[in-house]
Amino acid sequence: MSDLKLVIANRNYSSWSMRAWLALKATGAPFEEVLIPLDRPETRQEILEHSPSGKVPALVHGDVTVWDSLAICEYLAELHPEAGLWPETPSARAAARSVCAEMHSGFLALRSHMPMNLRARRPGAGRSPGVGEDVDRVEAIWEWCRRHYGAGGDLLFGRFTIADAFFAPVVSRFRTYGVSPGGLAGVYMDALWALPAVQEWALAAEAEPWSVPKYDG
Repeated sequence: MSDLKLVIANRNYSSWSMRAWLALKATGAPFEEVLIPLDRPETRQEILEHSPSGKVPALVHGDVTVWDSLAICEYLAELHPEAGLWPETPSARAAARSVCAEMHSGFLALRSHMPMNLRARRPGAGRSPGVGEDVDRVEAIWEWCRRHYGAGGDLLFGRFTIADAFFAPVVSRFRTYGVSPGGLAGVYMDALWALPAVQEWALAAEAEPWSVPKYDG
């Protein structure tokens, strides 16, 4: 049995779970997965059995529990340096950490009005005030990272890093709501979505039996 356990919520809706799962998958380490469906009477209590915050994702590693997606990714990068979850050079690492932190703490309009729902197709929806500015900023980040650090691969820093894990749910949102960037941002979006791990997550989301009406309505 693996000594790593990742607690997540529905793949279809949980962007934070997707980030941690992709990072853990990229390490190649075996892990146990615990999925707790959202919006049920018992959901919070079941999560509290694993996560002191009552939220997911949570990574349990022996006596260590990490309950924030960015903290989980940092922990995994330290635990598995061979996986190269951060770029190699100091300047690229600084840029990757900056865009992850910006994603982690910002883009509130995008989060609120374009919630993650991989199974849905809502082109043109979600264009509330502030969303356009968030979309423009995301596309600018993708373009900038690709131009400055993307040599040697198709992703933000060439090969897969935590930065790609953090923007994978945004790619899913863009697909759901019909946001189609051009240029390097569009190429990046297609390349990230084609990754085997991202496809594995998406296919599992499609097959989930649960529906949360407040997200599906």
